[in-house]
Amino acid sequence: RLLRRLLSARRSLEICLFAFSSPQLGRAVQLLHRRGVRVRVVTDAQYMALNGSQIGLLRHAGIPVRHDQEDGFMHHKFAIVDKKMLITGSLNWTTQAIQNNRENVLIVEDAEYVKPFLAEFERIWEEYNPTNYTFFSKK
Repeated sequence: RLLRRLLSARRSLEICLFAFSSPQLGRAVQLLHRRGVRVRVVTDAQYMALNGSQIGLLRHAGIPVRHDQEDGFMHHKFAIVDKKMLITGSLNWTTQAIQNNRENVLIVEDAEYVKPFLAEFERIWEEYNPTNYTFFSKK
């Protein structure tokens, strides 16, 4: 059902995930991108580099990805389809989580719930803009 909802995207898909290693979901996101859907991904810097992560493949496909630059985790787990459908819950997009864990996923098409998540995505997207990164201390 999650895959079907993702593939319903026609205009945009914003993804904000702590961990993303499911090959099936990765292929679906790449397919949407090839279809012309505007896809943007925000993830956690430490977890995007783990073996099996889909993030490098998404970047290689030309999908814009931004990540945190902090000590803490970017721990959100949500996606927004066409700015009108919210997919959220405890589920990381990993094969382990999908097949073996006890997880929850909530899908809502109510602007009252979608709007604050979309605002949070936009806030984080701007905060994690690489032009804002500092690589050297400003001493």
